[in-house]
Amino acid sequence: MGKEVERKFLVSGNAWRHLVEAEIRIRQFYLAAAPGRTVRVRISDGASAQLTLKFGDRARERDEFEFPIPLADAEEMMAFAIGRVIEKTRHHVRHRGYLYEVDVFGGVLSGLVVAELETPEDVPDEMLPDWLGREVTSESRFYNASLALGGIPEIAA
Repeated sequence: MGKEVERKFLVSGNAWRHLVEAEIRIRQFYLAAAPGRTVRVRISDGASAQLTLKFGDRARERDEFEFPIPLADAEEMMAFAIGRVIEKTRHHVRHRGYLYEVDVFGGVLSGLVVAELETPEDVPDEMLPDWLGREVTSESRFYNASLALGGIPEIAA
């Protein structure tokens, strides 16, 4: 079991784009979601797939279990998705030694750009990059499960 400790931010501007180290095309969907728990399948670059179970209802910290699964199984499971399949491109961007995952959403969520910072320590605001906008860590409407199952945040509408 791993602990996922993350902060989420809206992204303002494109200053981060020249810092991109890697890009991953992601399709992900949920097989189950309830308060405090989700079961997700993620397909990366059409080449690999992972099953993820998340437990907990604290905004910044949850228990996370991840398992590689056969790509063909993941593709077949997509028929059982609840809500919409999320399409996004994840960009790896480093700033002051920290890795940010900047997700640029596609499809009906086009226009939404969210950065995640996974780190066990608290990063002081003055250490955060200028291209981060408002922190949305505690706003559940920006969780991927909410984006798949619920409405579209006004920022992406």
